[in-house]
Amino acid sequence: MEKTTEPIKNDYTHISVILDRTGSMEEIRDDTIGGFNAFLGDQKAQKGKATLTLVQFDSQDPYEVIHRFKPIKEVPKLTRETYVPRARTPLLDALGRGINDLENSLTDMVKTDRPQKVVFAVLTDGQENASHEFSKNQIMKMIKDKTEKEEWQFVFLSADLVAIGEAQDVGFQASKSMAFVKDETGTKEAWISFSRKTTEFRSGSKPDMAFEEEDRKHPQDPEKKKKYN
Repeated sequence: MEKTTEPIKNDYTHISVILDRTGSMEEIRDDTIGGFNAFLGDQKAQKGKATLTLVQFDSQDPYEVIHRFKPIKEVPKLTRETYVPRARTPLLDALGRGINDLENSLTDMVKTDRPQKVVFAVLTDGQENASHEFSKNQIMKMIKDKTEKEEWQFVFLSADLVAIGEAQDVGFQASKSMAFVKDETGTKEAWISFSRKTTEFRSGSKPDMAFEEEDRKHPQDPEKKKKYN
């Protein structure tokens, strides 16, 4: 009889966050720190096992791993000392290295110890302008492969609408991409939406990380603007 491979069944979710640390993020530095810390607090309060990989990127260091597969309850808060915006935006390189790094980490684990669910999230405020290692076509193939074969959940949050379009061009699904206003309220709302979807996905109340239509409205949409006024 032909053997079948049973899917991994556990309550373990791994979350990788690729965080833009480029110079333009200085404008929302404290808002980003606060948003991440609120997300972290929310996820620490949830049932089930979760680990976090946090990577910061800029052209001085395109892939700085701050935490790798750290139990969520042990992850410290971001501070102004640990999050310092600078330099330019090698987004494709951060994505490529992040996907490869995560794939290698999972491969090195005993199969039964691997997470059942994987969330790969990017938060940025701008467009690619400094990558040298990976191309759009490479990233597209990598995201397609992990989405279709392993059901990784790729999430893209950006304060730049052109960056949202570019992300969808390389494989991020529109339903899992969200634009936000580059200010205190907009950044806070983005992290709240991301945390809510992560909680729902971890708990099994939602099958994926797709945002609600209200979350995905253009920030300048008259109906959504009411939330900011």
